[in-house]
Amino acid sequence: MALAFDEFGRPFIILRDQEQKTRLRGLDAQKSNIASAKAVARILRTSLGPKGMDKILQSPDGDVTITNDGATILELMDVDNQIAKLMVELSRSQDYEIGDGTTGVVVMAGSLLEEAEKLLERGIHPIRIAEGYETASRIAFEHLEHIAHKYEFSATDVESLVRTCMTTLSSKIVNRCKRSLAEIAVKAVVAVADLERKDVNLDLIKVEGKVGGKLEDTELIYGIIVDKDMSHPQMPKQIEDAKIAILTCPFEPPKPKTKHKVDIDSVEKFQILRQQEQKYFDDMVQKCKDVGATLVICQWGFDDEANHLLMNRNLPAVRWVGGVELELIAIATGGRIVPRFQELTPEKLGKAGLVREKAFGTTKDRMIYIEHCANSRAVTIFIRGGNKMMIEETKRSLHDALCVARNLIRNNSIVYGGGSAEISCSIAVEAAADKYPGVEQYAIRAFADALDAIPMALAENSGLQPIETLSAVKSQQIKENNHCCGIDCNDVGTNDMLEQNVFETLIGKQQQILLATQVVKMILKIDDVISPSDF
Repeated sequence: MALAFDEFGRPFIILRDQEQKTRLRGLDAQKSNIASAKAVARILRTSLGPKGMDKILQSPDGDVTITNDGATILELMDVDNQIAKLMVELSRSQDYEIGDGTTGVVVMAGSLLEEAEKLLERGIHPIRIAEGYETASRIAFEHLEHIAHKYEFSATDVESLVRTCMTTLSSKIVNRCKRSLAEIAVKAVVAVADLERKDVNLDLIKVEGKVGGKLEDTELIYGIIVDKDMSHPQMPKQIEDAKIAILTCPFEPPKPKTKHKVDIDSVEKFQILRQQEQKYFDDMVQKCKDVGATLVICQWGFDDEANHLLMNRNLPAVRWVGGVELELIAIATGGRIVPRFQELTPEKLGKAGLVREKAFGTTKDRMIYIEHCANSRAVTIFIRGGNKMMIEETKRSLHDALCVARNLIRNNSIVYGGGSAEISCSIAVEAAADKYPGVEQYAIRAFADALDAIPMALAENSGLQPIETLSAVKSQQIKENNHCCGIDCNDVGTNDMLEQNVFETLIGKQQQILLATQVVKMILKIDDVISPSDF
């Protein structure tokens, strides 16, 4: 720590407990910050693109996660360094806003910092580097608008959406079924989308998973699946044209809120109490029957007596259904959630064309399907897979695909993938650098070099010669003036991403560049790190 002295030469303390703190200042602080951010980017670099590797992460309580989704890896990595935490936040904000491109954004930020380090060593002031990066990111942002294509689609013709979702899924573990999963994702989004307002509420899409079966058995259900079974084994397993009462009140006699004690000193009194209870149950079941309900879905449980009564009165019931599921059922069937039996009316019942219980495999696992609903704006994607990890990873992959489809409905512009957009931006930024006279032009050129990191990582992960491949594609882009040339990761034999049908959303790419530049500017502006020492 730096000591300060008064006019008599006596040292005095500026910071409290300063002997227990470590301090990095100036260039040392910037270099250590850049080193920790680069370390995080290096971890994710290998899981970029269709040939990217997966990571295994084990949590402190022994849960194992296998994934190559950037946001998930960083979320579960439990980083301690302050700057590394900024990178985690960076990928999280990309995940929240766009849903896809979480790995690319961290790799890009890492390479921007790597280039900034070289400039710092040459003695260029960090603020000038930050300003140059800001200018370059604006150039790249506008250039992306310039090279983007608008894709027309309608509720019936969704092929373009499916192709873009396939690009997202091709870098995941589920890429052997990418066509069918992309179609499922697009159908689900189109089912819940409001195409006039260009808005999609992803909360209406429920993603359920069940171990067993194979990935190809994954299906889209225009309705809701509940992971419960009928409360009594002898209740009917299939109900057509069901009228559903959705209750949040329990099937049991009311309990007084105050403390109470019931003294029973004779058999007659006990009989009266029992009859009273039975009457309560009778009334409850009768109320449900009177309004015309043919199925009761209850948030709470009910005891064997109520169960037996429901069974006798031919009123199938499902108990212990969670609050979120109840809301989705209410949205799908057009019913209302009823908090008290007195408020049950025929208008509050939900309607579904078919409610059925389905058993899986040889186990006693059963689920209830509620299909052909009055309002099919709530859908369920039902995933099957060999093990729990596979299902979790498929859920994450499908989340990315759903987000991409949603982004395309909001803004139907696309750019070409395979690193072609980055290479094209790099060429444009490099050309624009000459127009800037000051020191910023070094930073703008460094930005252009940093953009090449993504195609370079793609080539490296695909087992190609990175520098050779990148320079060949770059020269092809300049020669043919064709911004669709990218890295041929899948060895198709052509570098043209238009032929390979590799697309990405424009807003996803623009967000990547803006977010990465913002974080890098923030890290470059830090020149003093005061932290408690480790002892």
